Amino acid sequence: MLRVQIEKELASARGRVFHLAVEFVSDADFTVVYGPSGAGKSLTMRAIAGLAHPDRGRIVLGERTLFDSAAGVNLPARQRNIGYVFQDYALFPHKTVFQNVAFALEVDGGWPWRLTTAQRAEVLRFLDLFEIRDLALAYPDELSGGQRQRVALARAFIRQPDLILLDEPFAALDPAMRGRMRQKFLDLHRCLPVPVVLISHDPADVDAFPAVVVHIDGGRAAAPNGVLAPSQPVADMGLRSEPTSLG
Repeated sequence: MLRVQIEKELASARGRVFHLAVEFVSDADFTVVYGPSGAGKSLTMRAIAGLAHPDRGRIVLGERTLFDSAAGVNLPARQRNIGYVFQDYALFPHKTVFQNVAFALEVDGGWPWRLTTAQRAEVLRFLDLFEIRDLALAYPDELSGGQRQRVALARAFIRQPDLILLDEPFAALDPAMRGRMRQKFLDLHRCLPVPVVLISHDPADVDAFPAVVVHIDGGRAAAPNGVLAPSQPVADMGLRSEPTSLG
C-alpha cells in the first residue's frame, strides 16, 4: 500500500508561488495520477522517488516509511527500492541495450564481462520478457521510441523494486503506438506484478488501466468526481503548522 500526504511550496524568480498539497492512499496494482500540465504530477512523483524533498508530510510504502517530516525520516532515493521511468526514458547513450539494462544491477557500469553468470542470465531473461534481446548490442539512437521505452522498463523492473513510477510513459509515442504499448505493458505486468504509479494528462491512460485515479489540478488532489477536495488545515493532517520554508 502506498500512502502519500505531502506539502511543498516552490517560488519562481519572478515571485510566483506554487503550493503542492496532495494526499492519497492506494493499494491497487495501478494508480494513475492524472491532471493537466503544470498541475504538480511530476513533483509528486519526484517526492515519492526521493528526488524532491517535501516541506512536510509523510510517504509510506508498505511497512516502510520513506519520508516523515515530523520524525526526521527521509530515505535517500537509492534506498527506497523504487524504479523510475522518466518521460524521455533517460537511457545512457554510450551504452548498449544490454548494458543499459545491466546497469540497474549496479555492477561496475553493467559491463558484460563483470557480471556473474547468474546476473548475465537475468539480464537476458528480461531482454526476452520485453522482446528486445535481438537489440542487445544496439545503442539508444538506433532504437525506435517504443523500443527505447521497453529498454527503460526492463531496466526499472530488473531491480525487483517495490514500486514502479512511470512519468508520461506513452506521451512520446504516436497515437497508434500508444495503444499497442499500453496493451503490451498490461501483458508484461501480469508476469511482473509490481505496483505501478503512472502520471498522465491523457484520458486514454485513465481508461486503459484498471486503476485508482488521483486527479491533481493546481497542486491539489481532487475528489473522484473531479471536484477539488476541500482544503485541509495542516494541523488536521497531523503535521507541524509552522510556516513553510522556501529555502
